[in-house]
Amino acid sequence: MARSTRRARIGAGIALATTAALALTSCATATDAPAAGSDAVDAAAATSVADFGTFADLEAAAKAEGALNVIALPRDWANYGEILDLFAEKYPEITIDEASPDVSSAEEIQAAKTNEGLDTAPDVFDLGLTVALQNTDVFAPYKVQTWDDIPEELKEPTGLFVGDYGGYMSIGYDSSKFDAPSELADLLSADYKGSVAINGDPTQAGAAFAAVGLATVQSDGTLDDFQPGIDFFSELQKAGNLLKVDVTPSTITSGETPVVFDWDYLNASHSAENEDWKVVVFDGTGYAGYYNQAINADAPHPAAARLWQEFLYSDEVQNLWLKGGARPVRMEAMTEAGTIDADLAAALPEAPEETVVPTEEQSTNAGTLLGEKWAAAVQ
Repeated sequence: MARSTRRARIGAGIALATTAALALTSCATATDAPAAGSDAVDAAAATSVADFGTFADLEAAAKAEGALNVIALPRDWANYGEILDLFAEKYPEITIDEASPDVSSAEEIQAAKTNEGLDTAPDVFDLGLTVALQNTDVFAPYKVQTWDDIPEELKEPTGLFVGDYGGYMSIGYDSSKFDAPSELADLLSADYKGSVAINGDPTQAGAAFAAVGLATVQSDGTLDDFQPGIDFFSELQKAGNLLKVDVTPSTITSGETPVVFDWDYLNASHSAENEDWKVVVFDGTGYAGYYNQAINADAPHPAAARLWQEFLYSDEVQNLWLKGGARPVRMEAMTEAGTIDADLAAALPEAPEETVVPTEEQSTNAGTLLGEKWAAAVQ
């Protein structure tokens, strides 16, 4: 996914896609790990805290490793900056290496393969669904302690990858230059000449993939066939309105990318630097999606990787996603338990009345179609 300096029915205030049918299937079986309390825990084979003995034992093992390699985590993306800083504050014994914050999901996987066996390889991934589905052989299964709070349809059954935070595909725009678009077709008008950008390449980037998905359902198509969405962007290109520039906070602040397809929580974050920046989620059918966490099967710091996962799915960090404008995957369970930040939840934009989330099969088929048709459509 090209990040911000670089991914069923639902209602506002409810965790996304609790009724979506991702129907994920297991692609690997967990390796047998040493018994809890063993003096020689194999962190790389651990599938839960129990394999370390206790959570304190996991913390001790991670501190002993002393490092955590993350990749593709821009600090302005869904509040990652505050989340990374909190981990560093809680665990000063663990040095975080923040590599290549602006790369795509596909490039995360390539980095793991290129650096396999090296201390520089990423320990963990943050991925769009399509890339996650295509690379399960790279992941190690792990179930966090809050596993039962995560909707079944948003997690691979063995824990190879797990949804964590999500939002709705939206349009961000500079209101000093444009009126708010009320429907997709508005973006084809001459008013938007050379002004409409998407966040990355949809064959590699989760946010861009979702932009085509939104264009599909807003064009009366379904997620079974992304062709209407591809056709829309082809029309946008022929009209001279598609802007082929990588979207970053600086391109938005400078006005270089004045209209942007992106997740609502990312688009909303730009208003802090540009008071004229507004966000609209179209009426009709909306498109929702989650980004997924996964552990590198060849992580150089396997205990730290697992501690990071536990940290991300804790109440504290789930509320930090919410602070960043994203909807945490445990939102429904935390609302029921009274652990959600109610003020932050109430501040979320109203959700579309109808929202779709692609199933595994739809996502895979769309990825194949985009690989075949996208480049020619927008050349």
